[in-house]
Amino acid sequence: MADISSLPALTGNQVPPGGQFLPLFNTFVHPSAQQRVSEVLASTFLSEGKLVKQFEGQLTAELGMLHPAALNSGTSALHLALEVAGVGAGDEVILSPQTFIASAITVVQVGARPVFADIQYENGNIDPADVEHRITPRTKAIMAVHWGGYPCDMAELHAIAQRHNLVVIEDAAHAPGATYQGQPIGAISDYTCFSFQAIKHLTTGDGGALCARDPEKAREVFRRRWFGIDRANSPMNEVGEREYDLTDVGYKYHLSDYAAALGLANLNGFHDRMAVRRQRVQQYRDGLAAVAGLTLFQHQTDRESAHWLFGFHVENRLDFIRALKARGVGASVVHDGIDNNTLFGGKRPELTQQRRFDETQIHIPLHDALTAEQAGYIVDVIKQGW
Repeated sequence: MADISSLPALTGNQVPPGGQFLPLFNTFVHPSAQQRVSEVLASTFLSEGKLVKQFEGQLTAELGMLHPAALNSGTSALHLALEVAGVGAGDEVILSPQTFIASAITVVQVGARPVFADIQYENGNIDPADVEHRITPRTKAIMAVHWGGYPCDMAELHAIAQRHNLVVIEDAAHAPGATYQGQPIGAISDYTCFSFQAIKHLTTGDGGALCARDPEKAREVFRRRWFGIDRANSPMNEVGEREYDLTDVGYKYHLSDYAAALGLANLNGFHDRMAVRRQRVQQYRDGLAAVAGLTLFQHQTDRESAHWLFGFHVENRLDFIRALKARGVGASVVHDGIDNNTLFGGKRPELTQQRRFDETQIHIPLHDALTAEQAGYIVDVIKQGW
């Protein structure tokens, strides 16, 4: 590919439509959010209340989530899932290193050890073929991270888990609205963890949700998200104290009503925005399919990605990033393999596909504010070479 100093001039626009730099992410806030949040502030009831419950109901109705408990972050969801699943000191959890550190740091927080399996180079997800031989008598769970919103091979992972009596936890921080074999993510595994952080598909400012398939485990999630106190069955006595008896450790992980108000507003039109996002993805896939030095991630027809990221593999990646930046377009790896952290044991050269992925993966802008014209400009920029 050409050095950036000798890049050919683009035909047509020399700068992005609108003249502004095109970032990788953009935070979507629905026009109704200001009114909804203002009403909560005016009420002065700011903590967990009826809006949190309403938001949870809408997560089920709109996105098919089972027993979603709204929490203050996706990291809290991961930690609480591990706790309720009984993962603790001396246990092991098998997961992909292609993720953010939150996935593994919560494993360490409960006293367990993250064990990294290799990934599928074609999409960045954990490779089921590399999981089973990593199982030991200490293995308690498999954590499946849906990289970029594209669902992992859940049938294969569930089969492994059933053979070895393991818990399956989905890190679906990128995947609200995704489906696998006709089922919504959030209704498939023992536990599914979502993030509603600022740049995710659905934001509450910061927040998350934890879904537990088993109703009994779901009740435990709801109880332990607020110190371990069962609010529904701990009435206030005459002297103004709740009547309860703690039996295990709980946390202050609940979502607030003012955050839920933002979430409820942003659920409006979610599926319409997802449909537009899919159009942008198809525009990218069609426009970039034959570009030399670029290989699109593979997608299977039995699942629908939530398309939080649009990624692919590229040759001469640093030149690619610089060429796009020079023409007003952001590009990023988002995350490299987290096994390079000393806390998690250091980089593992035997994870050969992860190491390949670290060298060539890249992502370009994909968000609710991205227009067809802007996506077309990005395609044209890439076609000019790097």
